Amino acid sequence: MYRRIFLLVPYPSSMRSLALTLLALATLPPQAARGAPTLPWFISAKRAAKLAASAQLLDARDKALRARDALPGATPVDWRTFSQRGTHGGLLLSAAVLTRKLRALGVRPEVAVLVLGDPRRGWGEAGRVVWMLRAAGHRRAAVVDGGVAALRRAGVRQLLERPARERGNFRARARLRYDASMARVRRGLADGKTLFIDSREGREYNGATPYGERRGGHLPGAKHLYYKRLLDPRGLLLSRAALRRRLAKLGATPASTIISYCSGGVRSAWLTVALQHAGFRKALNYAGSMWQWAAQPAATYPLVR
Repeated sequence: MYRRIFLLVPYPSSMRSLALTLLALATLPPQAARGAPTLPWFISAKRAAKLAASAQLLDARDKALRARDALPGATPVDWRTFSQRGTHGGLLLSAAVLTRKLRALGVRPEVAVLVLGDPRRGWGEAGRVVWMLRAAGHRRAAVVDGGVAALRRAGVRQLLERPARERGNFRARARLRYDASMARVRRGLADGKTLFIDSREGREYNGATPYGERRGGHLPGAKHLYYKRLLDPRGLLLSRAALRRRLAKLGATPASTIISYCSGGVRSAWLTVALQHAGFRKALNYAGSMWQWAAQPAATYPLVR
């Protein structure tokens, strides 16, 4: 994967004994040496097909969906592998543990990571994995728009067989980006300057708890936007202009601070990735979401219906 580069540098004639110096640059991958560009948060299936030979492709669908419609050559990945459990909701693991797990997966900072999901039948898992990678500092992680179905429509039936996976060298940031802690959520509720978006189903927003929350309801003042309403009938993300129009109806501008949440930070991670893609640079995901918030005392962590 790495390329060894040797530079022959002639010295002045007064230093004939050192006629040339051999420099070995043994640790820079070729893409990193050139400065690998940042990818958009979503990329088309057609572009993904062109990048596939040099990228790492992850299949974030659940086991049942992968079993029914396998895509040979893509590496299966489960968002839970990188998340805490229990009342912590979907909070990410520590930077040290993320680093170890992502290196074991073969993740490298200069190599694009393209993540596949099933936007119509899934839960936004591809968005969660991309959000996790971006939060940890990877600039070249992207959701493949339309997921596996779109990749097949683009003519990709299986990916090239790849050599045995090498250990990666990616290092996760100690301070996560695009992430809102529970304390940050409380500050946003108090300052009145933060737009909260509940990305769950309407019944959940209204108080139902079908996915294990200890209390029902939504954050005070939160707007409701079920994340799948940002997809067209084929499961493709709406255009950036259409996304901005949808958000404008909620009172958001590209300058707004937006915190999205759901039950465990998966659907809201997908929404955060979509918002970042549309130019909402202050969009954050509350990864703990209702699994964490609703487990706290009601008097200081309120929910309304």
